[in-house]
Amino acid sequence: MDVVRESAAAGRVVFFEESARDGAQAKTMMSAAFRVRLAREQGALFGPDGPRHVVFAAGFPSVCGQEFEATRQVALEAQESVSPSAVCRGTAEDVRLALSAVRGAAHGRIMVIVAASEATARALVHSDARTSLGRGLDVLKGAVDLADGIAVDVCLVDAPRADPALVAEYAGRMTAHGAATIVLADTVGDLLPGQTEALFRRVAAGAGPETVLVSHLHNDLGLGLANTLAALESGARVAACSWLGMAERSGMVATEQLLFLLAHDRAKAARVLGPDCEPWWTRPDLTRLPGIARMVSEETGVPLTVTTPIVGTGVATISTGTPFTHPRTFQPYDPQQHLGLEPTVVLTHLASRRVLRAVAARLGHQLDPDQTGKALAWVKNRAYRQNQALVADADFAGYLEGLTAATPAR
Repeated sequence: MDVVRESAAAGRVVFFEESARDGAQAKTMMSAAFRVRLAREQGALFGPDGPRHVVFAAGFPSVCGQEFEATRQVALEAQESVSPSAVCRGTAEDVRLALSAVRGAAHGRIMVIVAASEATARALVHSDARTSLGRGLDVLKGAVDLADGIAVDVCLVDAPRADPALVAEYAGRMTAHGAATIVLADTVGDLLPGQTEALFRRVAAGAGPETVLVSHLHNDLGLGLANTLAALESGARVAACSWLGMAERSGMVATEQLLFLLAHDRAKAARVLGPDCEPWWTRPDLTRLPGIARMVSEETGVPLTVTTPIVGTGVATISTGTPFTHPRTFQPYDPQQHLGLEPTVVLTHLASRRVLRAVAARLGHQLDPDQTGKALAWVKNRAYRQNQALVADADFAGYLEGLTAATPAR
């Protein structure tokens, strides 16, 4: 049974995780052991339904022996957590290698890359687009014959710049010959959301109801998330993504952002997926997102910044007066409720008296009005003198020790 097709047919959302594969093109590397760990953690978001909600692109086996072994290790050691996938070029040799990498694993899959536009067909296989797609169909047939239960997905490269009628024709023909899903990859990331929705609707209509489309959309113009939502609005239910948005060039839609947006608010999910949507077999545990993001950041060196949505260092922090006194008025969601993140008050040059007293109390000091005024002046002076907004707890604690010691007891 192909649990991905089953999920898509039931209207459930499936994440085609690319951080270990396309993420490598962001000049990052994940060890084999870490790929296994990440696959298990991502599957655990959905409990026992991990394989039905996560396709994990474990690697590109033809890169080298080490990459083959890493892909194989994920397939064997994370097969209960996700649907493991090996990615390959559209050649018989690559297909055999990819099948070998996942053979014997529960829910194993391969994804065959096929050039779909005239430009990519000339660049990758030195032919026109129809010839490239025809060869891809032949490779698919051979892969299905050898698969022995392994699902075979096809990625149509540069689909937006291809002839949409030709893409739809071959998407339907490939599905009829055993393709599990058809990935429409934008490759260069320059679509607008309206174009994305139109593309997916047109290909879906031309390919027929048995075709399961997958979005694979890059972020070169900062529209990876918006375009992925447009694909989902069009009816697609499988979406490629990557932790922290890691992928070629400027990346692609970030897994944590897409998952959070679809899962934290039923009304928002309904706006994207339709009013009667039920996107989950098991609702994801969003409190796991910050921890997974931190471990990916530590493994790859991709930083979590103060402006990183959902999992960044600015989430659940408060530094100014009005958000301190009315936090729910100034945040789009409750980080503690949805992500398990305790709110933290931090000290910057914008601090109010209330904010400063709250930080001082956290550090074990109760300040009177005179002490508060002195401390506030010290904080602002220090921040501007050092040209750094955040005043570290340790520095402020040291100042408070001197301040309170110098103040006579009353």
